[in-house]
Amino acid sequence: MPTRQKNVLPVIDSTFTTCMEQLQEGYVAAVAATAGCTLEPIKRDVYGTDVRIIRPGRGDFNEEVVVMAQLKNTTQVRPDPSKDFFSYQFKKRIYFEKLAMRRTTTKAILLVMATELAQADWSKSSHNALEVRNCCYFLNLEGETAAEGVQSPSVRIPTRNIFDADSLTAMLDRVERGEAI
Repeated sequence: MPTRQKNVLPVIDSTFTTCMEQLQEGYVAAVAATAGCTLEPIKRDVYGTDVRIIRPGRGDFNEEVVVMAQLKNTTQVRPDPSKDFFSYQFKKRIYFEKLAMRRTTTKAILLVMATELAQADWSKSSHNALEVRNCCYFLNLEGETAAEGVQSPSVRIPTRNIFDADSLTAMLDRVERGEAI
């Protein structure tokens, strides 16, 4: 069984990281649904991304708009909304490079979720709402470079880049117009 930091409180240690992934997929699926999109998990990690977010065409003969996303969920980062940025470090350079490559058709983004240390605190329910007590932040890395020889590149993610239905819609609108994310 993997050793956890003393302050991480899993419900069941052996499923903690699987549940982190499931939580983030649920968050992204909820945002996509709110924006009128569908979410398709990518079963094989060939493209360096985990999901496709698809918005249907705006008419019978309009093309769909697609953005792929690499999902990263961490308990190591505590973004401070009073600061402009927080840092996220990739475990492998290839994860960074797949997102940084120039793409001519389907664009890709990084989605980092900062998750609470206590798994039991990840969500709260009431008769009116299900509150997910975590947040996803997005970053477009297309065209970025990492310093030569760095095996675990770090990126700075603006705290204003909260992934929600409005930010997703704005991204898809830019992609549809042929603009950069």
